[in-house]
Amino acid sequence: MKYIMFEDFSGTPLPIIFPKRIDFSEMREQIPYTKVLSAGYVHVTSSGFACHGESKSLAAQARGEDALIIAAKLATPDL
Repeated sequence: MKYIMFEDFSGTPLPIIFPKRIDFSEMREQIPYTKVLSAGYVHVTSSGFACHGESKSLAAQARGEDALIIAAKLATPDL
């Protein structure tokens, strides 16, 4: 799966996870948030989530903290 980490209107990181067959730039066009914090690929491991790679079209790459942010958002999606 791919992901883009946006900064929402309140300044909070918000991950959007989507299938590999969708281009990063196509997904970016659909989301109203202006700031992309990072982008890459995410998968589940035995110890949780792992993020890696980059989006050349968005000039963004995976960050070390992205996996923890994704896990936290999935654990408490209403926050």
